[in-house]
Amino acid sequence: MLSAAIGLMVFLVVGGAPGIVIGVAGSAVALVAVQRRESPRARRERDRVVADLPLAADLMVACLRAGQPITGAIDVTVEAVGGPLGERLAWVSGQLRLGAAPESAWQALAAEPPLAPLARMMSRAALSGAPVADVLTRLSDDSRHALRAASAAAARRVGVQAVAPLGLCFLPAFVFLGIVPVVAGLAGEVLLP
Repeated sequence: MLSAAIGLMVFLVVGGAPGIVIGVAGSAVALVAVQRRESPRARRERDRVVADLPLAADLMVACLRAGQPITGAIDVTVEAVGGPLGERLAWVSGQLRLGAAPESAWQALAAEPPLAPLARMMSRAALSGAPVADVLTRLSDDSRHALRAASAAAARRVGVQAVAPLGLCFLPAFVFLGIVPVVAGLAGEVLLP
């Protein structure tokens, strides 16, 4: 509906045959932009997965070092973490229990950007026979570092976004109370004999 409104507005502004062509193109661009936009629910899920990933990796490492098999470690982590990450890990655990190849079970998570590093590392560990606990420790450290960097960037953005309204409020006051009287005083001295 939004894209149709944009196309109609472009047609009305431009008019004629060029307006129709540009209106259809503008409508298509608006439709693609609206469809690519992430829903608030999906954004909350993604943020929760990103926040829970370091804890989940640490829990799996602790379970593996205590002697649990990978499916047991995943099950304990699912119970502790829950949420969207727990659902995805429960699915992987179910696939592994059913006898699926570990590489294919983990690669199913690669479609989601926050879980892609976990999927790649676990698939590589399954293929190469590398110690899974070491891989998960590295993933946990990397995830925490990325989370700290994202938090710092968000804090810097908030500072910048807070200054804009203040500037919009104080700039006119500064102009009217500071610059206009000075310019009026100078103009009065220069123009009047």
